[in-house]
Amino acid sequence: MATSLRTPHSTSDKLVRARQAAAHLAQLTTGDKDAVLLAVAEAIAANAASIIEANQADLNASGLVGAMRDRLNLNPERITAMVGGVREVAGLADPVGETLAEWTRPNGLRIRKVRVPLGVVGVIYESRPNVTVDTVSLALKTGNAIVLRGGKEAVHSNERLVEIMTGVAGIPEGAIELLDSRTRDSVHALIKARGLVDVVIPRGGPGLISFVVDNATVPVIETGAGNCHIFVDASADFEMADRIVLNAKTQRPSVCNAVEKLLVHQRVAGEYVPRIVAKLLAGGVEVRGDDQTCRLALSMPVRLAEAGDWTEEYLRLCIAIRIVANLEDAIDHVNRYSTKNSEAIITEDEASARRFLGLVDSAVVYWNASTRFSDGGEFGFGAEMGISTQKLHCRGPFALAELTSAKYEVTGSGQVR
Repeated sequence: MATSLRTPHSTSDKLVRARQAAAHLAQLTTGDKDAVLLAVAEAIAANAASIIEANQADLNASGLVGAMRDRLNLNPERITAMVGGVREVAGLADPVGETLAEWTRPNGLRIRKVRVPLGVVGVIYESRPNVTVDTVSLALKTGNAIVLRGGKEAVHSNERLVEIMTGVAGIPEGAIELLDSRTRDSVHALIKARGLVDVVIPRGGPGLISFVVDNATVPVIETGAGNCHIFVDASADFEMADRIVLNAKTQRPSVCNAVEKLLVHQRVAGEYVPRIVAKLLAGGVEVRGDDQTCRLALSMPVRLAEAGDWTEEYLRLCIAIRIVANLEDAIDHVNRYSTKNSEAIITEDEASARRFLGLVDSAVVYWNASTRFSDGGEFGFGAEMGISTQKLHCRGPFALAELTSAKYEVTGSGQVR
């Protein structure tokens, strides 16, 4: 008889183990899950030095620079934040078992709609190893098994993190599976694993997301790229606008909720554009702009924007500025070029703000606040699986509740139809 070439660690075996683990995880009590999560947090904190060592190996081998290197980097502060996120998830209410609705029919049948885990969640992501811990904590809290396929840039970091977490007592075998990131075969296997995997969540650039959406047979929750906009309206407080624009662009430019485009009402453009361009340039930001922006910037180095600039997600210290005629022009521009992630209006006019909030078709819309708040932790979720830009099942930063489905429990007394 021929011998199977499969090893116990093949992708197929990992997916089967995850499916089996899901049945055990669904039976855990809230107390069981919270105890496991707190133990995971302690284990990560206790092993911070080895995590940083593994991450340094990834950084040395990556060849990445700038924003992409920043995405990969783990330092003591970021590990502390990861640990805090796991503990916060442990302290949140458990959605599993929650009664969503309950009623009795005229024939006496008692119907109850209740939250249940999705089952097996697959996550495909690129160079951010913090995603490994964030997604695992949310999956465990909701009684889901998780299959991780990280980027090859973070292979040592992810392997070390998963080794630590799977070593925690109380986590069933197969509850956390890490696929080989050195080959794209693992991506194909995961997104085609209908029957073993209940949902796949891609997190990364447009190329990755499009590939998964176009090729998966497993249901997909699409987390979108972030071509985010801020509109400075005619009544904007300039000091507030400065703070918000600079924060949204420079605080962490490599993430999807950083602002990429700035729209300025023409009524205040003459005063505001030179002001904000000078501050952006002082902050190390490359500035591009339409014809009017370039004229208003006077002698400052502003590059004339090309057609592709309005759709590009820079993910670096770069921003494009356009002067718009009015609020409607701003809304039209956002809805045409946005990736439906996060947009903001800076205005003292409530009517304008309400119109912007109502008509902009994005997952998160802000009035007088930075787009950088589009984040599960900032929304009080502890962590997030991603920021969904689609409309089915979930939209915006999503976490515990969106990792559940529902089933109906029907109690009768002998009724027949």
